[in-house]
Order: sequence, then structure tokens, then C-alpha cells
Amino acid sequence: MGTQDFLVEIGTEEMPPRALPALSAALQSNMEAALQTAGLSWKSITPYATPRRLSVLITALQEQQATRRQERLGPAVDAAFDKSGAPTKAALGFARSCGVDVAAGASALDVLARVEKDGVTRLAFISEEPGKSTASLLPEMVRKSLAALPIPRPMRWGASSEEFIRPVHWLLMLFGGKRVAATILGADSGDVTYGHRFHHNKPIKIKSPASYTKQLESTGKVIADFAARRELIRQQVTKQARRLKAQVDIDESLLDEVTALVEWPVALSGSFDEDFLQLPPEVLVLAMKTHQKCFCLRGKDGALLPAFITVSNIDSTEPKQVIAGNERVIRPRLADAEFFYNSDKRQPLASKREQLKGIVFQERLGSVYDKSQRVEQLAVPIAKELGIDQGPCQQAAQLAKCDLLTNMVGEFPELQGIMGRCYLLCEAAGASADANASADKRQQAVATAIAEQYQPRFAGDALPTTDTGAVLALAEKLDTITGLFAIGQPPTGSKDPFALRRAAIGVLRILVEKKYDLDVHKAISKAATAYKKLNDDTTTLTEQVFAFLLERFRAWYQDEGVAAEIFLAVQAVKPHRPLDFHQRVQAVKKFAARPEAASLAAANKRVSNILTKESAKQNEQLPDKVDESLFKDKAEIAMFKKFKTIAASDKVASIAGEQHSSRHYDAALTEFAGLRDTVDKFFDQVLVMHEDDKVRRNRLALLRDLRGLFLQVADISCLHTT
Repeated sequence: MGTQDFLVEIGTEEMPPRALPALSAALQSNMEAALQTAGLSWKSITPYATPRRLSVLITALQEQQATRRQERLGPAVDAAFDKSGAPTKAALGFARSCGVDVAAGASALDVLARVEKDGVTRLAFISEEPGKSTASLLPEMVRKSLAALPIPRPMRWGASSEEFIRPVHWLLMLFGGKRVAATILGADSGDVTYGHRFHHNKPIKIKSPASYTKQLESTGKVIADFAARRELIRQQVTKQARRLKAQVDIDESLLDEVTALVEWPVALSGSFDEDFLQLPPEVLVLAMKTHQKCFCLRGKDGALLPAFITVSNIDSTEPKQVIAGNERVIRPRLADAEFFYNSDKRQPLASKREQLKGIVFQERLGSVYDKSQRVEQLAVPIAKELGIDQGPCQQAAQLAKCDLLTNMVGEFPELQGIMGRCYLLCEAAGASADANASADKRQQAVATAIAEQYQPRFAGDALPTTDTGAVLALAEKLDTITGLFAIGQPPTGSKDPFALRRAAIGVLRILVEKKYDLDVHKAISKAATAYKKLNDDTTTLTEQVFAFLLERFRAWYQDEGVAAEIFLAVQAVKPHRPLDFHQRVQAVKKFAARPEAASLAAANKRVSNILTKESAKQNEQLPDKVDESLFKDKAEIAMFKKFKTIAASDKVASIAGEQHSSRHYDAALTEFAGLRDTVDKFFDQVLVMHEDDKVRRNRLALLRDLRGLFLQVADISCLHTT
């Protein structure tokens, strides 16, 4: 069966740069799914994307669907004909439904096949449906693929009722060397595309799908491949920085955005007044990145230089004019930032706290001021439990949200927390922007914590570097999660408008990765008391939030490839400290790989079943202590001695100690592994349900103590035994 290359390109007005990569990936995915549904084969599928076009090239696409053989089963032969061989109503009805002419009687049923299915011979109608030509299927595939793109706010244009992310100007569809006739989104398909808006804003007739990218680049001054264009920009920016003997900050998200803004990139360098370097570096970087999409430059010492690199969408014959234009535009942006910064410094940060009462955090959860009070009340006990200086934590919680009312954060919301740190350090050391060296350690801790309160902001983001910052971040996140659960707004399905899942992972990462041994259940309970007026069942609220955290823990381990049974084994003993939970998981994971694990897991499961069954049958309690005098078999004596030896070992004793940091679960489970032979012999040779009640209860008590030993780490019975 023959194959041809297929190319589709839809040309539009400039699309939103941040949406372009997702649209391109979705178009590729949608077309791939459409081809699979149609049963068509292909060699490769490559997406292309520029500000003015979305396109997909499919190589070696099958020219026609294969013939489809369809088999439709009818009644059993025994039920299809009576004793005389005449067709029954069931057979005639089936034949009629298949389009078989039954007017001729039984002979017409000869066209029906006999097929054996599950030991029964049945009538069957077998037909072959010839495949459709791919060219006839492509228009609808493209139409549906475009309609399914993730466009949050589609536009209409002109008098048309069509909707797309931006007005559509042309449609290119080629299968082999021939145009595929179609009208999609108000545009008639053709074999032409258009070049760069300024360099070659003219139609370009595409000879074949394979020549598409080369023709666009050589004639149209358009680099269609997003990845290639991105790498070219990286190289150009790096080259410009090298020419200036500087280091360049290549922010990957900014690189993506710039790539989505240009079709023919040309990197150029410019400069700004050195006086602006008095502003905090974060302000300069964000102003240039947000407003001008520029890359910042640093010297060998890492300090910002009064220079930047911009990427133009035109290869100008007068690049100096392009540079001057960028410098002319960037200067007032930095001047505005300077004005905001100097204005904000005229008032102490703490003076803005009362004004937080006028900012709503959440309709039912009160103002931002209310939240800051709750965070303060939660941060202090967290710091106390972790042995961290409570004073800076309390002060940081009080001032954490004050920078929300500054002019700078009003202009650049991304700087919240960062500006709080800058202004507080300036207060501590006078008017200098570089206040770190002058501020005392306590004030530095508070300032840094304010900047770190939102960390980690996203997956893979850095954690707070200071203890004070970590405490503030924990209190901030736990308060938000608990508050939204208190008013009945937890995440549902894929919807998580308040990013509670991300906040929960942030809490867990801070506690585990920074090795803070916090009783998070206790902390949640403390947070829940602040919402007693909204939800008086604080016990249930605490359990709901704790369960939510554990579910995020489960997702975390799943991403790391930890088996669900290992998580469940630890969850069964309900550790309240995430660090402790994590240490148990790592130990059980290692234990599960040991050869003794399956046997001991089976034994634990058997013991659990026996104890559960007996507990349901009798009201009397088992003896508190095992009585050695009641032992009758060597196997139970041997197991008891082995049990006592292991239980008394230092490694096992450590897991029951008050110092959580000194618990060695891995070593304890290694000790437990030594019980396998004696436990196996016990169940092989000892009848637990002895006819003598005292002996039976004593043996049950021994099994209870054995299981209790394992439960100090995890419920090993949850592990698979095969």
C-alpha cells in the first residue's frame, strides 16, 4: 500500500506566546489520535509553530485505509433451523438484519457462514468494507483536531461565526504534491503559505510537504521549527554575552516566550543608566524580563551589569536604531520601578500591617490581616517543637504580608515576599539597598524568611534556606489548607483552584528534605482551632487535612516508583511525623527486597488473621505477659527466646525511644529478618489453637507480641507474599 507525506498549516494573527507551545503539542497529539482511530499508519509526525502559524508534517502516511473484515454473530445453528431443516424465526430475523434476502427461503441463508464460538456453532454474517482514501478523511481529522485545541478564550472575526485563538488568514493542506480540498475555520485550503511579516509578506507556493521548512527559511525568512529557533536564540544570546565578556541569565521560561514571539530571531545588546543598579537586582531582572522580554547580564562577580540582550524579530539594516528603540523603552520602565522603590521606603514595613485588614484573603476566611494572625499563632508552636528561635518566626509572620501593599508589589506581583525582605533590610541598615552586611542576624533571619514564605512555589522549586523561613512557609501552607477544608473547599478531581495539592507537597518536602521532625498531626490540630467558629468539629477537620497530606505523600512515592503496598504498610501504623514516615518507607522498601520478606509478610498476615478472628470470638483479654512455663513445644520455646533477644537489642530498642532522630528502622528490620526460620518452624510444628485454654491464650499472646514487634516499624502483612 502506497504512502505520501501530509502537511497542514493554519496561518493566523500573532498568537499568545505563552500558549503557543501547548497549542502545538496538542495539535500533534490530536492528529496522532485521529490517525490511530482511522487505522492509518505513518512514519513520523512533527509539529511546527511560530507566532503566525501552527503546522504538522506527517511522513509516509498510508494512502488508503485497509479493507476491514467484519464478523457479526447470530443465533446458534441448533436454534436457527428446525428438525426439517427449515430456518426458524431467529435465523430469518438475523438474516434480514444483515441485509440478506430471505424471500428465497432456506437457500438464501447459505450466504451466512458457520463459526464456532466458545464451543457453539453459530450463524455469522461476514462482510468486507473497503477502506476510504486518506485524502477524503484528512479534512475532518484536521477540523476536529483544531476544534479540540486547549483555547481558553476563542475569538470571532468579521461576520463569521467561526472561533479560534486568533483570526485565521490561510490554510495549507498538501498530501503528497496535491492540495487537499477543504474549508476550515472560514479559510479555503491551498498550497501556499506566507513568509515573514516584514521580510517576505508574500505567498510562497510549497512544492511538497518535505520542502516546507526549507522553503519557509530560505524564501520566507521564517524558522518554523520551534526547538531549532529556541536553540538558535540561545546560541545568539550566549554569543552576545561572550562578546561583552559577561555572563547571561538564560531563564528557560523567558527563552520559551521569546521563541514564541519571533520567526526570524536576531539577538542584540543594549544598555541602561548605571544609576538604576541601586535598585534591588530582583526588581531590575523582573522589569526587563516582564516588560521588555530581555535577558540580563552579569559580571564575573555575579553582580548585574547595566546591559541587556534583546531578541528582535527582524534582521534590520540599521541594528543601532533597533537597540536605541529598546533602550528608549526600557528607561522609563526602570525609572518607574525606581520611583516605586523610593516611595515605598519612606514608610516602615510594619506600618502597613493594619491596612491588611482591608484586603480580603477569602470571603469566609477573612482578611489578609486575619490570616497573618493565624500564621503567627501557628508558627510559634511549630518553631518551639523544632527547637527553632521563636522570636524571629513570630516577627516574620507578623510582617510577612505587609509588602502586598507596596507600590512595587502592586506593579510586580511576582516580587511579593522579595520586596518585604528588601525593605526590612533597608530599615535595618539605613537607606542602602545593599543592606545585608549591616543588618543584625536576627533581622536578616526575619527578612529572609519573608522572602522564603512561598517556597517551594512549584514542583522542583528550591526550599527555604533558613529555619525561620521554613517555619513561616510551613505555617503559611498549613493554615491555607486547613482553612479551605474548614469551609468545605478541598480539591476535587482535577480542580484545585487554591493549589492545595502543591501546598501539601511543599509541606512534606520541607519536613522530609530539611529533616524537621514535626508532628504534623498536632500542627494541623493547632491550625484547626483557629477555625472553630467556621467548623466546630476540629477533630474531624484535623483528620481530613491529615488524610489529605498522606494522599499527597502517596502520590509523591508513586512518582518515585515506591510500591503502593510499601506505603500502605507504613500508613497502617499511622506515624504523625512525615520525616518519621519517610524513614519507615525507606526501611520497608529495603526490607521488601530481602529474601526473608515474603515469608515474614505471610506470617504477619496469618498472625493478624488469627488475632482478629479470636478477638471477635471472645470477650476475655489475652494475658499481658507470656508465661514461659506454659510452653510445651521446642518450636515455641525457640521462637520466644529469639523474640526476646531481638526485642532487647539496641537496634530494636532505638525505634521505641523518644528521640525520633535516633531511630534506626532499617537496622531493626534487618534484625527482624532473623526471625524467619523460627517463625516458619513455629507455624509448622505448633498448634496455636491448643485444646488447653491457658496454653492457647499464651500462644496467642506470643503471636500478639511478635506482631507488635513488627508494628513498631510497619504492618509487614501488607506486603505481597508471592
